[in-house]
Amino acid sequence: MSHLGLITIVVDDYDRAIRHYVQDLGFALVKDLDQGDKRWVVVAPPGTERDRQATHVLLAEATDDDQRARVGDQTGGRVSFFLHTEDFDMDHMALSQRGIVFEEEPRDEPYGRVAVFCDLFGNRWDLIETVSRLD
Repeated sequence: MSHLGLITIVVDDYDRAIRHYVQDLGFALVKDLDQGDKRWVVVAPPGTERDRQATHVLLAEATDDDQRARVGDQTGGRVSFFLHTEDFDMDHMALSQRGIVFEEEPRDEPYGRVAVFCDLFGNRWDLIETVSRLD
């Protein structure tokens, strides 16, 4: 095994999710393939869309009540995703200017600089610049 390729985020609507991840979060749309009864929609953080070793995000539209109940709360309210940056202040400002609301002011921790935000669906994310690449 060499790397984790995809993680799934359950969303309520493909097009709404694509707009949010691409326009608001600045992700790249890697794939959007119609497979008849569903779509294969993959997005990636800026600069990682062509990196075969980077983890990408599969956006999966909820198809039943159990899945719809988990949209935005896939981890019971815990931070679900960790978006790493090499320039925290620049990315924090860019996300804020695009309407991303942070739950807290940026803070410095022993492991790095961090602030929590929610995506459009309610999933909690850390924007984080670590002090070490051994994270």
